[in-house]
Amino acid sequence: MKKTVLVVDDSDSMRQLVTLALRRGGYDVVESSDGVEALSKLNGRKVHLIISDISMPNMDGVVFVRKVRELPDYKLTPVVMLTAGYQEFSRQEARELGVKAWMMKPFDQDKILDLVSRFAQT
Repeated sequence: MKKTVLVVDDSDSMRQLVTLALRRGGYDVVESSDGVEALSKLNGRKVHLIISDISMPNMDGVVFVRKVRELPDYKLTPVVMLTAGYQEFSRQEARELGVKAWMMKPFDQDKILDLVSRFAQT
């Protein structure tokens, strides 16, 4: 059974690049353009890992991860933050929310696949 990764990014092109890399790596991908849409897709389906941008409209990545942690089915789901910079989100706050890793944009396909293989829950 393939593992499922939720990819949350407001940039269509970035989301497509991440999705393409993950699908080539054998993962199922659920895409969302912001935190609001992503929360609506966390409807009981098994998600093994979440990759989220930080700066997004409607609901940014920080608020999104906080809301994910309030959902019983997803409170332990690993999260990797994909971002252009660290300025909006401190590493301490990330650790407190259970963020497993950071990935800077632009990302390396091999590195993202390595992170997914290490952190995706079984």
